[in-house]
Amino acid sequence: MSREESEAGVIDAHHHVWDLSVRDQNWISGPELAPLRRDFLLADLEPEARTAGVTATVLVQTITVPEETPEFLQLAASSDLVAGVVGWADLTAPDVADHLAGLRAGPGGEYLVGIRHQVQPEPDPRWLVRPDVLRGLTAVAEAGLVYDLVVKPHQLQAAAEAAARLPELTFVLDHLGKPPIASGALAPWAEETRRLAALPNTRCKLSGLVTEADWGSWTTQDLKPYADTVLDAFGPDRLMFGSDWPVCKLAADYAEVIAAARELTARLTLAERHQVFTGTAARTYGLTVTGSPGPPQEAPCA
Repeated sequence: MSREESEAGVIDAHHHVWDLSVRDQNWISGPELAPLRRDFLLADLEPEARTAGVTATVLVQTITVPEETPEFLQLAASSDLVAGVVGWADLTAPDVADHLAGLRAGPGGEYLVGIRHQVQPEPDPRWLVRPDVLRGLTAVAEAGLVYDLVVKPHQLQAAAEAAARLPELTFVLDHLGKPPIASGALAPWAEETRRLAALPNTRCKLSGLVTEADWGSWTTQDLKPYADTVLDAFGPDRLMFGSDWPVCKLAADYAEVIAAARELTARLTLAERHQVFTGTAARTYGLTVTGSPGPPQEAPCA
């Protein structure tokens, strides 16, 4: 990391925390996920993030229960690291607009920047364009919030349809839409991702790559075709870095994840890298971040 990039600060636009004594994470099951079956607290993340030059983060929901989001908002209010929260709300509920208003009015409500639902396990690949879901997404837009998409490749078509129907809502694609990196296949993921990216109200997180690759033997070269696809499709001003900590620990530690992201964006200019690591997240989520003075300037040519 250059001195100029360090001074600009880094926003980690995607991480989680959980305390199993407060609430079980029922998605953590099976021997392959056993390393995640313990508490991961903000105090565990902070030293790793600070060492990596991260000055602000976005804390993202993990399970679909209403109690988690108010807890995250209060955690953000007590933290000098968490600048925003992407929480959960039942988009299909008739009173979803009132629920969102209640979150905004509650303790730490000013930190609510977005909503996410775990679409990936939904059996209906067109869940996002159901009338009741579109009504809920409209409420998210009217609340001035962003919607994070956690989908698999076969759900990207519906995601693009939803984004086209709701141009007033910003959609952020988490984890590149979970491409099949371990297999090396690009189709049909790349085509569907480009279709989504063609819509101006969409963004993408450069996150979750290492856990879609072979956990034990991935290299940055394995990730490069997928990173290049979203860099070209969305452009640096609509792409943002996210660590996906602590899920990333299945395949890499925090330092390895951010090092891979820097290598994958090495071909960009300094100003473009600033967008990926700071500017896009700040702009998309409306974050107020201290220690991030703006895009660093390129050194003049001699």
